[in-house]
Amino acid sequence: MQRLIGFFGVLLAAVAVQACAVAPQPDPTPPGAGVRKHVLQRVSAIIVTDRSDLDSWVKRGFPVSQAPGDADGGSATPVSPDGYFLTADHVLERMEGRGIYVIYGGGGPLTPHRARVVWRSKGADLALLRIDVKTPLYYQFTHPRRWLPIGTPVVHGGIATGFNSDPGKLGTSLPPSTGFRRTRKFKIDIPLQPGDSGGPVVDAHGGLVGINSAVEFLVPMETAYFVDSEASRPNPAMIQSLIEKDRARNSRASVNVE
Repeated sequence: MQRLIGFFGVLLAAVAVQACAVAPQPDPTPPGAGVRKHVLQRVSAIIVTDRSDLDSWVKRGFPVSQAPGDADGGSATPVSPDGYFLTADHVLERMEGRGIYVIYGGGGPLTPHRARVVWRSKGADLALLRIDVKTPLYYQFTHPRRWLPIGTPVVHGGIATGFNSDPGKLGTSLPPSTGFRRTRKFKIDIPLQPGDSGGPVVDAHGGLVGINSAVEFLVPMETAYFVDSEASRPNPAMIQSLIEKDRARNSRASVNVE
């Protein structure tokens, strides 16, 4: 009994320390031209379609008149040097029996690559994909011990509006993720559009904060008012573990859906 009491004493002390911790003030530095270039070099898209080949469409510069009429699309975020990408899970909602392509340029011409789904989580609205190509230009998550307070300046790299939108700020504080394996939802004050889902949310230093997920509007009468956008931040160690396990398997295993 004494040991049990001691255990709960330690647990309560840890909770008290967490509750009393005060978030730091945000770094006011906005993402500059260098970060914009960083994002542009890593621009990536995802297309889900019945087509067996997208080369001709991509080489013609993505003309709308020749776009796959059945396609679902979104953005993708490279997170390793060997072809792993994160995206929003809802982009893959109608993937069954269809082709999944990641369009990636790595600073050069955008090229479509057939993708394999490694992992999906509907609850987190995240999916991990792999293409069989080197991806030297990729994102690294902000350090898991770093606290990202409300007001932290960010930009996003969604293919619909990422290169036209002004920088925004976090509307949710993201405490250090050390010890947490679950995905955290957070808000940004940047309006997203269809196609932005799955794109990166990036801080002023080019670090990956999370992945675009959804946008919320308030429609009181006839005019819609932007409220906020939502993104997902997985535990970086969990994503790295998924990647390492997939590398070790080195096979086209069946999709693991949570």
